[in-house]
Amino acid sequence: MSALDLEVNENTDLGEDDYDKADETLRAAAVKVNRAPALTDKDTGMHKVSIICRVSRFDALKEALNALGVTGITMTQVMGCGIQKGAGEKYRGVEVDVNLIPKVKVEVVVSKIPVDSVIAAAKKALYTGHIGDGKIFVYNVMRVVKVRTGEEDFEALQDVE
Repeated sequence: MSALDLEVNENTDLGEDDYDKADETLRAAAVKVNRAPALTDKDTGMHKVSIICRVSRFDALKEALNALGVTGITMTQVMGCGIQKGAGEKYRGVEVDVNLIPKVKVEVVVSKIPVDSVIAAAKKALYTGHIGDGKIFVYNVMRVVKVRTGEEDFEALQDVE
């Protein structure tokens, strides 16, 4: 069994597996979104959304983003842990603590698609009711340059053949 084949930890079951079946209290507690004050007055309208989630939920996330019209994503396999502090794994018959769990980091930059729509779609696709469902980070993008054409900012993000 490789680190990428880990099962859901049975001790982290906090609720309903299906987002639509979970009551509003559980959904609200799953991912709290607090808006931080802007560090800069300039909002370019371009935002980078960085989503860290379970490897097993990547396909659902990709489908949800595609349904929104997000055409460009970057996916990186990463290792990390949060409140669950890793999981135990057997190596040569001996239980070994694994402090870092395999995760997937998905990054998208959006301009036309509202950031709140991306967040809502990601929350719905990633929700399992277990600890370790993931985190979503949103950054203001100051400048984008398309290398091939030299287009900048909003125009650089448009998909034109």
